[in-house]
Amino acid sequence: MLTALLVMLGLALLLGVLLGYSALKFKVEGDPLIARIDAILPQTQCGQCGYPGCKPYATAIAKGEADINQCPPGGEAGVHALADLLGVEYKPLSAEHGLPKPKSVAVIDENVCIGCTLCIQACPVDAILGAAKHMHTVIASECTGCELCVAPCPVDCISMEPIAESPANWKWRYPVFEIKPEVTVTKKSAA
Repeated sequence: MLTALLVMLGLALLLGVLLGYSALKFKVEGDPLIARIDAILPQTQCGQCGYPGCKPYATAIAKGEADINQCPPGGEAGVHALADLLGVEYKPLSAEHGLPKPKSVAVIDENVCIGCTLCIQACPVDAILGAAKHMHTVIASECTGCELCVAPCPVDCISMEPIAESPANWKWRYPVFEIKPEVTVTKKSAA
């Protein structure tokens, strides 16, 4: 009995060392540039950029397959941040991918909802709660405002409501006028 226990302990130690060595030897490094680009993107997973989510778009940017100006939820600030990170020239936001909108959240009119679950299937972040043939509701803190749930709704019971500005979500908007440095003119005396 003691021999069997020692054999099992020896095998466990041997396999543990083997797995530890394999984990170090065959470690797969991710591209740190993709992670940094992904951190700048707004994580709405809306697909307006033409990619199925923020991570695939970040990968395409890192590989040079996509422009930095395809993310409407990121807005001009996101394009500026991506240009700074990648050391490329700033490009204005591409209108073909949509225009930036105020941050909003989906709201379901529960009196009209028929419980078809099409909105649940369309939501990329699982922010809609409900079951078949029962009303659904949106978990506002999870909703990214991507609007992917609006189109599949057969009874148009989903609307996008802008989030009111509060100290928690307020962002400073850059001035829309050019700031010019003050120029002082000194008079020369005629001598």
